[in-house]
Amino acid sequence: GGEEILMAVSGGFIEVKPGKVTVLADTAERAEELDEQRAEEARTRAHELMTKARTAESTDYAALAAKLEKELARLRVVRKHRERKGFAPRVE
Repeated sequence: GGEEILMAVSGGFIEVKPGKVTVLADTAERAEELDEQRAEEARTRAHELMTKARTAESTDYAALAAKLEKELARLRVVRKHRERKGFAPRVE
């Protein structure tokens, strides 16, 4: 026990019990599988498209907001993984 695995998860449910965590997710990606550059590019595209959306009530806007959150989660996970592996944080 005690192993920690960093993952970007979207959609679904999580159940936490003493000594056990169960995740039922639409997507789950291990930190080492994530490409930081691709996630950053996708985050930028989603943000740009959101700013072009006409209203916050738009279905497109809601879908873009969800996409943006997913990419932000990917970035947080991959950056945390990089820091734990001893790589210097990227300055933005």
